[in-house]
Amino acid sequence: MPLPLTGRDARPGGTVIRVGGVEIGGPAVVVIAGPCAVESHGQVLAIARVVKAAGAHILRGGAFKPRTSPYSFQGLKEAGLALLAQARAETGLPVVTEVMDPRQIDTVSRYADILQVGSRNMQNFPLLEEVGRTRLPVLLKRGMSATLSEYLHAAEYVLHGGNTQVILCERGIRTFEPATRNTLDLNAIPMLHRETHLPVLVDPSHGTGHAWMVPRLAAAAVAAGADGLLIEVHEDPSNARSDGEQSLAPDAFACMMHELAAVAAAVGRAWMPSEAPLEPVAL
Repeated sequence: MPLPLTGRDARPGGTVIRVGGVEIGGPAVVVIAGPCAVESHGQVLAIARVVKAAGAHILRGGAFKPRTSPYSFQGLKEAGLALLAQARAETGLPVVTEVMDPRQIDTVSRYADILQVGSRNMQNFPLLEEVGRTRLPVLLKRGMSATLSEYLHAAEYVLHGGNTQVILCERGIRTFEPATRNTLDLNAIPMLHRETHLPVLVDPSHGTGHAWMVPRLAAAAVAAGADGLLIEVHEDPSNARSDGEQSLAPDAFACMMHELAAVAAAVGRAWMPSEAPLEPVAL
């Protein structure tokens, strides 16, 4: 089936999306980092300051959390959104957070700079249609069992609504292999760049499920041409309320960022540190 809006022919030079002074899809590799879930003001502010000091450009954090079990932590909801907005005000980092339901869009849009549509909602067509009517950038994650064709058609729904600011994110797919949480499909990076003009990010945190694997897979993603990374960071991963096993501690994140600068340079990509780095707060 044709892709008149997302196909490479629609914009051969590629799309660059600008958020708070950050260019996604431009020459520089962009890093989005933060906790899987917002837990408290102190937690999200501390992590925001840590990731900015290490060079991250955008803060991520979940306020509405889709969980496999109804008994797992579901997020702080609007209170969590308010905490993300406070962290943005104090650090200057733009915020990306997930929206799960069309009824949440107005609320989330008041706080977020980028709306994330998670993998479980990649084919939630009413949600895609509604975020397509907004003018905030949309970070669309690949569904855990979606083909690339299905993924690009999901993006087509958003663009069809009039929103041209779509950012793709490969976050691993479900395969027969149980050793990792998902199988990170690095093949998707060059294939998506060939098929679409949209920026392509990679989430090695969900793609592997193991914090110790994240730096190497992040480096591989940059080497394969990813326009950016989505990394989970927590000040105390062993006590995180969500996805601690795949979250980097602050020192590991800082070390990874230093190593990635060399990888980006080796493949001809700019490595843009966030402006006016802050000294990290004590954790």
